[in-house]
Amino acid sequence: MKEINIAKVLINKRKERGITQDELANYMGVSKASVSKWETGQSYPDIALLPQLAAYFNISVDELIDYKPQMAKEEIRKLYRSLSDDFASKPFDCVMETCRGIIKKYHSCFPLLLQIGTLMVNHLELLKDSQKSASVTEEARSLFARIKEECEDVSITRQALYMEALCGLVSGDPNTALSLLDGTIAPALPPESILASAYQMTGRTEEAKSVLQVGIFQNLVVLFNFLPAYLMLCADDPCTFEEVLRRSLVVAETFDMRHLHPGVLVGLYISAAQGFIAQKHHDKALEMLQKYTEIVTSDIYPLCLHGDAFFDRLDGWLDQLDLGGDLPRDEKTIRKSMSDVIVNNPAFSVLSDEQRFQSITEKLRHNCE
Repeated sequence: MKEINIAKVLINKRKERGITQDELANYMGVSKASVSKWETGQSYPDIALLPQLAAYFNISVDELIDYKPQMAKEEIRKLYRSLSDDFASKPFDCVMETCRGIIKKYHSCFPLLLQIGTLMVNHLELLKDSQKSASVTEEARSLFARIKEECEDVSITRQALYMEALCGLVSGDPNTALSLLDGTIAPALPPESILASAYQMTGRTEEAKSVLQVGIFQNLVVLFNFLPAYLMLCADDPCTFEEVLRRSLVVAETFDMRHLHPGVLVGLYISAAQGFIAQKHHDKALEMLQKYTEIVTSDIYPLCLHGDAFFDRLDGWLDQLDLGGDLPRDEKTIRKSMSDVIVNNPAFSVLSDEQRFQSITEKLRHNCE
């Protein structure tokens, strides 16, 4: 993307004036060849000529150069996909240098910077060097902090705050996360219910339905981010653990999460397996790992956000997201992560002699190929 679009502006303004390249060249005291190069993007006018050019066309210098240090949503989405693919196929340091160049070039394009920082955090697992991982985490944290301080978009600053707190956890600094999030939970004030009521009162019933459906979907995904963590915390109380798992699986079946959003469901099975191991119920742990493996080795790729027969109004909302329905990592990285979380997880080493576990790990390794 070209940020300085002076060539296009010169062509348009010159044609509006009805003058030739020769006439403009004579006025500016340069050759026709110079004007031609300006208009074809082969070169730019000398900085000292910009005020004179702008005055001639009765526009500001900003309007003349049409400087756009911002990326459109579709451009951000395309760039993110490309960088995600690069992280899966190229040396990490090489891709990071590309990211740093983009951050410098688009210093104030906060939607883009938010996604670049998120991209860095989502690929930390590719690093085996703990010092390098800590350095990249700090680099991302500093980026999120700057976005939070300088951006005026409340939605973006909230996301940056969340990611900054996440970096604190990744760095082993929970106190920073607690400080950033104030250690408290504010009452949920979902805008969907108010929006839906407003749409309904103005006779826009279909829009009201769409807003509520998006709200249900988002809160369902959030619920399946909470449940695995809560399940793990309850592992010391078998009765509560079993009840949390039962209710979670009922909700998952009710909303057909295996097909709607398998990416959030698999976390539940991993937490369940780890909890059962802590309780020394190895057979139940293997059952959970078997269910996990059945999902991650099935035809769920490429993973992306989508609706279904029930959530049939999500397309418009998904298109508005910076990444659309895409997930933060590419398919190759996701498949490897799905395998590593079981195969290389010390929590499951107690199962290494079990034939069922060996079969599970073999299937997961094969799924990466």
